Amino acid sequence: MIVLGIETSCDETAVSICKDGNILSNVISSQEIHSEFGGVVPEIASREHEKMLNNITVKAIKDASIKIDDIEGIAVTNGPGLAGSLLTGVSFAKGLALGLKIKIIPINHLEAHLLSPLFIFDMKFPNLTLLMTGGHTQIWYVEDHNKYKVIADTVDDAAGEAFDKGAKILGLKYPGGPEIERISTAGDPKMYTFPLPEVKSNNFNYSFSGLKTSLLYKKDKLD
Repeated sequence: MIVLGIETSCDETAVSICKDGNILSNVISSQEIHSEFGGVVPEIASREHEKMLNNITVKAIKDASIKIDDIEGIAVTNGPGLAGSLLTGVSFAKGLALGLKIKIIPINHLEAHLLSPLFIFDMKFPNLTLLMTGGHTQIWYVEDHNKYKVIADTVDDAAGEAFDKGAKILGLKYPGGPEIERISTAGDPKMYTFPLPEVKSNNFNYSFSGLKTSLLYKKDKLD
């Protein structure tokens, strides 16, 4: 079965073609326009998705060496994510599915993260999965397909969000993760000491807001 996958949950527009569990093509467009704001602007993100979706879909089909009529189903992220971005992707998917007279499959993109390793190796069940995205930092107990349980969550910022905010404090580019990683490889990991927060409600939970505040205070002192 050939499935077209559409992902527009945040600031990256992605379209992929999958045939019988094998990825034939995967086209991703990152929205660099947000770099001047130091974070994702939801309204701009949805507009950029609208601009890019058609061209990216055409490229994904071409790269997969198939015809549009070969597609037998469309999978699209329907949550969680930015409301406008999700609406753009779902609306595009619905229109395409209607035109091709094929089924549309709504996908929870966090569940997709949990099962994505299956495309790379023979993942065993049960397992513990650390799920880290721009908006989520969680540990999941994955018992089997459709059987999941959250073991830990973040009580404030997600790791990716903390990197972006930290980079903004330091005057670095967006997205913050790659920039901080690039610069830190030549640094001394023992030069500064930052707090390790304890979350009383659940010792497995994460908290990054205090780290972000500590970084801000450290920078102010150095300035």
